[in-house]
Amino acid sequence: MSMTPEQMADMVDRLYAAAGAGDWDTAEAMLTDDFVAYESDALPMAGEFRGKGGLRELFGVALGMVDVTGLERTDLLTGKDVAIAVLTMRFADPAKPAHLCEMFRFRDGQCCEIRPYYYDPAVFHAAVAAKAASALPAT
Repeated sequence: MSMTPEQMADMVDRLYAAAGAGDWDTAEAMLTDDFVAYESDALPMAGEFRGKGGLRELFGVALGMVDVTGLERTDLLTGKDVAIAVLTMRFADPAKPAHLCEMFRFRDGQCCEIRPYYYDPAVFHAAVAAKAASALPAT
């Protein structure tokens, strides 16, 4: 069953809200059993995060590396069973935000895949380094 553009947009927004709030029961109810989130080898959290718990696992890994202070969705483009969210991710340090797009694929009214594309992965790496440096004891 295909979803309308409005249904896809609503699901993307609800999925961001649930995951951002740590409401994993709600988030995982929107994912297929064979869900997969892919992270590029260019990022420190590279890999495939599979199953309904895959998104939770990815959030644990990624948010353990950086301090995200904001995520703004500025646009959402939809196609047949696909939505692409245009995002700006802000970090506690550095001041430079990460610009990215996330592709969501849908099947039978649920999300079966998320694949992010970072414009400049170096920004994410800088945020990882900044968080690691802030955890070091003062000398």
